[in-house]
Amino acid sequence: MHTVNIHEAKTQLSKLIEQAVQGDAFIIAKAGKPLVKVTRLEAPATGQTKRLGFMAGQIAVPDDFDRMGAAAIEQLFGAEG
Repeated sequence: MHTVNIHEAKTQLSKLIEQAVQGDAFIIAKAGKPLVKVTRLEAPATGQTKRLGFMAGQIAVPDDFDRMGAAAIEQLFGAEG
């Protein structure tokens, strides 16, 4: 793994990113002090991500979901009803 200074990283960003994508991670330093490590992102392949609604038809939300436990909550907080 090699280290580059900020100026070099700015001027060679495209090249450095391509190297990171190929598996050659690098470190960006300022005045010789390492600041960040740049490495390839291991993202899931297309089609492997879960979408909203993936449990459609498997669970049911009651109509009074937003009012469930209201009486107990009011009693805990001393509300008069």
